[in-house]
Amino acid sequence: MGGGRLGLHIALNLVADGKDVTIIEKDEDRCKFVATQLDTMVICGSGTDRITLENANINDADVFVAATGNDETNLLGALMARVYKPEKIIARVNESQHEKVFTENNLIDVIVPESIEAGYLEKLVLKPKIADLFVVDHGKAELLELYISNNNLIGKTVGELSPTEDYFICGIHEEDNENISIATSDMVLKENCRISLLVKSDSMSKVLNKFTK
Repeated sequence: MGGGRLGLHIALNLVADGKDVTIIEKDEDRCKFVATQLDTMVICGSGTDRITLENANINDADVFVAATGNDETNLLGALMARVYKPEKIIARVNESQHEKVFTENNLIDVIVPESIEAGYLEKLVLKPKIADLFVVDHGKAELLELYISNNNLIGKTVGELSPTEDYFICGIHEEDNENISIATSDMVLKENCRISLLVKSDSMSKVLNKFTK
């Protein structure tokens, strides 16, 4: 949802990667421009409208991205999309003062600050193992939750992997246990466990590649 600079950039990258993308954009002139840039479905309408969402085949969507320049629209669009139960919902936050409203709503899977580059947002779309993302220290770092999908790390202890200059493992959720345990150096990473990491923003891609092969 949103065919502006960010939305178009993400869509171009995803289409180039062979993904099936549909763009919803309410501005008619922008719709026409986006349609000339992409060989994909472009729907002129509001992403907060049920009929528009269904015309975009949201029932078949794996991921819904609310990427407009308006926080209220992104929040409402994300909540509307949740009714159709995509695997992941990603919402862009343009104003830092609105982050709390987004993060307090547990119906949205990933909260992305406006400052995040399009290439990184594309990685969030493509990597379903990321559970949650929150920005800290004015965008200098992110607190990230993800499921470990790199089998080479299963059986290793937290102390073998953390801390580094790029990240710090701070919590572990074991399978079928919603309670977080503060990570200690002797804890062993198990299959299907979810970990919380504090990651420097400029090291995010490297850390994602390490834990989510």
